[in-house]
Amino acid sequence: MTPQEMEKRIVRYGDLMPCKTAFIDAHTPGSDQKENFTIIGGGVSESPDQHVHIGIPHGFNIGAAGQPPKCRNSLHSHRTAEVFFVLKGRWRFFWGRYGDAGEILLEEGDIINIPTGIFRGFENVGTDYGMIMAVLGGDDAGGGVIWAPQVIEDAKDHGLVLGDNGSLYDTKKGAVLPDGVKPMPLLTEEELKSYPEPTTAEVTPHYVARYWDLMSLADRKPAKVIGENGKLKDKPGFEVDFITRGSASEAMHSHDKPSVLMPMRGHWCVEWEGGRATLAPGDTMSMPENISHRAMPSMSGEASLYHVIATDDAAGATWKE
Repeated sequence: MTPQEMEKRIVRYGDLMPCKTAFIDAHTPGSDQKENFTIIGGGVSESPDQHVHIGIPHGFNIGAAGQPPKCRNSLHSHRTAEVFFVLKGRWRFFWGRYGDAGEILLEEGDIINIPTGIFRGFENVGTDYGMIMAVLGGDDAGGGVIWAPQVIEDAKDHGLVLGDNGSLYDTKKGAVLPDGVKPMPLLTEEELKSYPEPTTAEVTPHYVARYWDLMSLADRKPAKVIGENGKLKDKPGFEVDFITRGSASEAMHSHDKPSVLMPMRGHWCVEWEGGRATLAPGDTMSMPENISHRAMPSMSGEASLYHVIATDDAAGATWKE
C-alpha cells in the first residue's frame, strides 16, 4: 500500500471535523457546547450533519468527544461496550438513573470501560478544552443511544425531538416528524428497573485502569488492557492493548483484521510494506488486515500508544467471570 493510499486511513487530530448537533441534548444548557467526532465507522450520532472520516467496518467504532470546561454529556446507555481514554484534560464520569449512583475522576491517559446497560454521563472538570477518545462495540454500535427519560423531556423544551427512527428533528428550525414517525417513547418505570446502579467501589477495580499503572505494566511487553486476559477482563468484541517505548517491538507483524493505532504520548513512526508515516497524540490510524507493519517511537521522551483490534466475540453486554 502506497503512502498516499495509507494516508486516507489516517485521521489527523487537526483534521477532525466536529458535529455540534449530534445528539438530543445538543441545545440543552450545560451540554450545548460539546463537539462529537465520528472517526471510524458509522458511530451513534442522531444527526445527518455528523461527518464520518473512515467508513470501513472494523468490528467496532472509534469516536471522540471534545468539550469546554463544565460542559457535560447527558445520561445515556448503550447495548455494547463504550470505552474511553482521556486524551486531554480532566474528566468526571458518573452513572445511574439520575447520575448519582457513582462517579470517578479520570486524568490524561486513564481508560474506563463503562459497564454495559447502565446510564452514564461525563463532563470536563478541567480548566481547558478537553478531549476523550472512544471505542464503541460492534459495527452498528448496538443500534444507537438509549437516553434517560429526563434527557428527552429536557431536550423537548429546547426544540429537539428524537423520532422513533433514531433521527433528530429541530422544531425551532421548523422541522416536524415525518408521516409514520413518532417521538421516541420514554422508558417505562418497569423498564428502568433493569438498569443497574453500581457504586463507585463496584465499578473502579474492574472497569478503570490508570495511565501510570499501565506505563508500569507495559514497561517490557505490551499490556492487555481489555480482553479475556486483560487488566479489565471483558469480551466486548474487541481488545485494547497499551504499548510504551519499552514494549514496542521492532518485529514486523500483521493481523487478520483491521487494527487501530491511537498515540497517547510522543510521536510514533509506523512502517509497513510500502511506506511509513508519523503519528502524534490525537491521531488515529487504521492499519489494513494482513499488512506487515510495526510502530516505534520516533523521538526521545515519554511514548505511549493504545492499540485496538476486533475479536470474534459478539459485541454484546459486558462479560463477567
